[in-house]
Amino acid sequence: MSPPGADDTYEQAVVDAVTRALDEDLGPDGDLTAALVPETATAHYALRVRQRGVLAGRACADETFRRVGPGLDLEWHADDGDDLKPGDTILDVIGPLRPILTAERTALNFLGHLSGVATLTARFVRAAHDANPTVRVLDTRKTLPGLRLLEKAAVRAGGGTNHRLGLSDALLVKDNHLAGTTITDAVARARTLWPGRLVEIECDTLDQVTEAARAGADAVLLDNMDPATVSEAVAAAHLDAPGPILTEVSGGVTLDTIASYAAAGPDRISVGALTHSAPVLDLGLDLVWTETNARERSEGKR
Repeated sequence: MSPPGADDTYEQAVVDAVTRALDEDLGPDGDLTAALVPETATAHYALRVRQRGVLAGRACADETFRRVGPGLDLEWHADDGDDLKPGDTILDVIGPLRPILTAERTALNFLGHLSGVATLTARFVRAAHDANPTVRVLDTRKTLPGLRLLEKAAVRAGGGTNHRLGLSDALLVKDNHLAGTTITDAVARARTLWPGRLVEIECDTLDQVTEAARAGADAVLLDNMDPATVSEAVAAAHLDAPGPILTEVSGGVTLDTIASYAAAGPDRISVGALTHSAPVLDLGLDLVWTETNARERSEGKR
């Protein structure tokens, strides 16, 4: 279940992102080329899939088309999280031609990028679950500035799990933080300053895992360890922790290696590539008919 206000926050993020994108694309004078098209022209376009993937970003496309052309008729045939195959039509857009042309690129930019994130996430999740059905695949904060909420929603659409949204959500003590404190002191001070918040310690060695567990950390981040060492670290964390503790693998995990890491038994595997390296999913807006072709088609049916 989403926390209270989560849906409203996401909707506002969609509005803000689309507003920025349209302002960027339209500039002070609007779509100069679309103005060459007769104002009375109408059309039907179909948004079609050109490669297998997972849909995400539907709300952004909706907002884009409705902002530019309030009178457009949008008929969706897929939801975020749905599997897509080449040739699928996921959206029909019917109405005035000018706003369709104006909104096309912005809508496709959002859909292609966010569906790419969902698609890559689904591949990582499948590979991990083949080895360990209970492990969760997490994203990171390695997101495009201004698009974090949208990209994290896309990760969920692909079957992944969100890590902390931002720096104020939880404590993650990394090696750079440990330049000025110890693991034990960091956990103790975190409990004093932010009681009830999750405290996670990034660990490069088994000794650090043991110290973090004994200090009462909620989670240990097993950074850049090989799968065999991860297996030892998971066992050490559970042996030394006074209570429940989460174990998370991080650092350079790829599609080729995630199964090996999953089999080592961690609770979670975080993958920055889900958001920072996802290729765009190939989608296209194809013309079905224009106003003239629609008349000819209707006459041909008589």
